[in-house]
Amino acid sequence: MLEKFDTRAPKSASKEEVKKKFNQYIERLRAMQCLLYAEDKRSVLIILQGMDASGKDSTVKHVFGQINPMGVRVKPFKKPTEVEYSYDFLRRIHKHTPPSGQIHIFNRSHYEDILVPEVHGYVSKEKIERRYDYINAFERNLVDHNTIIFKYFLHISKEEQVERFQRRLTRPDKYWKYDPSDLTESQRWDDYQKVYEKIFKKCSPDIPWTIIPADNKWYRNYLISKDIVEKLESLDMEYPEGYFSKEENRRQAEDALVERMSVLNLKK
Repeated sequence: MLEKFDTRAPKSASKEEVKKKFNQYIERLRAMQCLLYAEDKRSVLIILQGMDASGKDSTVKHVFGQINPMGVRVKPFKKPTEVEYSYDFLRRIHKHTPPSGQIHIFNRSHYEDILVPEVHGYVSKEKIERRYDYINAFERNLVDHNTIIFKYFLHISKEEQVERFQRRLTRPDKYWKYDPSDLTESQRWDDYQKVYEKIFKKCSPDIPWTIIPADNKWYRNYLISKDIVEKLESLDMEYPEGYFSKEENRRQAEDALVERMSVLNLKK
């Protein structure tokens, strides 16, 4: 299935025009984040998955690094610790889900607890199958509590992955990102792709995955920002009423301000 999806931007896409539209979507995303935070009725969870070097960190930086940090949190999920292994696999995930008014981003997620053990075979097939059910129930529970879930698979080609690995070997500012296991895991590319395809079919079909062509970062950023903005704008969120929603309160405050400015010899 995944081989049918392009990993690059369409040839007809103008990089300059797409970047211009992306900047416009970021402005709209800032406005939507303010509304989400002020309204305080719902939350947003963004799940980023993909092969190694698919651009999860870069997406966080370029799409979400430009909005108010008061209303956004990023949680990268690494290999579970011994303590985390001693609990059910969703415990370490659930405590990082967003409260109302917040946007939380999962850089990798609970789906790693299906992907890695299924590819490497260290968890029984029966237990893996139950994990699909647990994840579906977990996500439905979040939706029932007014969490909007976006699930993005950053789709890159094998060739692009190798090029990005190469940059990690040659650029000192990227040395820290390289792990010897990256190349080892890349040899299991087809196995991971098959599990991802199974996940797309079995996990919360009412909360669908979006497959993002991610070889071109500028196009990836545009598609994700566009999708999130259009969904949030469709919710018709409103700022809650405040003290100044009443005309009388505004007049009193204005009179008090005029008086204060007069004392300070300031002009209105």
